[in-house]
Amino acid sequence: MPAGGSVYRFGPFELDAASERLYRGQTRVRLSDAQVAILLLLVSHIGEVISKDALAAAAWHGLAVTDNSLDQAISRLRKTLGGGRDSARYIETVPNHGYRFAGALEGTPRHDAHTASDGQLALYRALVQGEDDLDTLDRDGIQRARRTLEDVVRAAPDNAAAHIALANACAYAFESTRADVEPDVAALALAIKHSAKGCELAPASADAWSTRAFVLGLNGDTHDAEAAACKAVDLDPRDWRHAMRLSYVSWGETRLRAARRVLTLCPGLALAHYLMATVFVARAAFDAALELLQEGCAAQDAQLKSTGSYPGLGLHLHRGRVLAAMGHVDAAIDELARELDAPHRGQLYARECLANTWYTLGALRQRQGRGDAAAAAFQEALKVLPAHLYATAALGGDVACRPRREDPHTIDRSMAHAIGLARAGRHQEAARICADALTQAPAGCAGWVLPVEPTLHPAERPDLWAPALAILRNRAT
Repeated sequence: MPAGGSVYRFGPFELDAASERLYRGQTRVRLSDAQVAILLLLVSHIGEVISKDALAAAAWHGLAVTDNSLDQAISRLRKTLGGGRDSARYIETVPNHGYRFAGALEGTPRHDAHTASDGQLALYRALVQGEDDLDTLDRDGIQRARRTLEDVVRAAPDNAAAHIALANACAYAFESTRADVEPDVAALALAIKHSAKGCELAPASADAWSTRAFVLGLNGDTHDAEAAACKAVDLDPRDWRHAMRLSYVSWGETRLRAARRVLTLCPGLALAHYLMATVFVARAAFDAALELLQEGCAAQDAQLKSTGSYPGLGLHLHRGRVLAAMGHVDAAIDELARELDAPHRGQLYARECLANTWYTLGALRQRQGRGDAAAAAFQEALKVLPAHLYATAALGGDVACRPRREDPHTIDRSMAHAIGLARAGRHQEAARICADALTQAPAGCAGWVLPVEPTLHPAERPDLWAPALAILRNRAT
């Protein structure tokens, strides 16, 4: 294993052993953990033949894998480093023995905290740390990353990667408050500014366009968001993050195709299962949604036991909602309990998820005729998220006068109004309000949750809800 402070330079690349990151110029090159371990072992033993067993042990920490797993990792690494006729320029196959690094290194300097060059490298260390904090999706980590990245941008205003990372930090800061009475719209404005600067400084960067897509999507610019995400995928089709952003900002079949691509590139990512399930819920294709959500629940549980990036949440909540819509209330409540017990309290969407789970539990208790238990669950939702419109409506509150920034992606206020009407037995009016809101909503996923909304419960009155559900189904094709 290379020394912790070594930096290996070859061709246009720089491999930092301390951070286990590969850069091409100032742009970070995304590698899987296994690919990083393989590359580090090869470059730190330049010219030596490294056996397949040694490479596999370094890449998968002693877990049993097939030769094919190693061969695929090497193949993808070669494509990342060059591809084409130069695919073996850096990594040479030695038949029946293994592989060796065949490139020329420009040196392996040590970076001491007191050397003159450390000041410049410190910016990259800060950038790497900020990106790592963002990948956790932890609210405290996002705030910490934002402060760090603001310092990096001040010190290096022409560093595209710093603007891109700061745009993501600001976008996440907005997302963590999107369900509040007063979301952090200033953070969203900064995300728009820094994402534009990132694209200006690095127009060929897939990370820049992927981030731009995410930010534009949050701002309601769905057409430009999808175009930017497609550009990112074209620039780097092997990075699952770009496919995930495309799935996030798109809808219908485009979302499904992009999410499937994510699972091909990064199996076991709970968010991809969730994104696919939303489309089938909107189509009221409950069996297909339930199958995806079951896989997603397993992925969420596995992710929560690890310390990896992009931890999932909400899969048990949505599986519970689908089960309830199909009439399986007890099984649905079991799923909600699992969501409430999940250790994801620090995740940026956790408050919204927990409030939605408590609200859904209250609606199902109401359906069981347990009024006191229902009211208690609605109150728990409001403890977690005082601005929760659905819980407010379910308790008889007036949602029309609640001050809250409108989100162009949702029809939350109209649906909350409908919940209040349904609570009063005025189901026909509730269905009409939702149909009118869907008709006026911009193209996209607005109202996708309606078929499984637990208080409105459209499956119980299919004739009343047929017009609204038909609009949703057609938009999700």
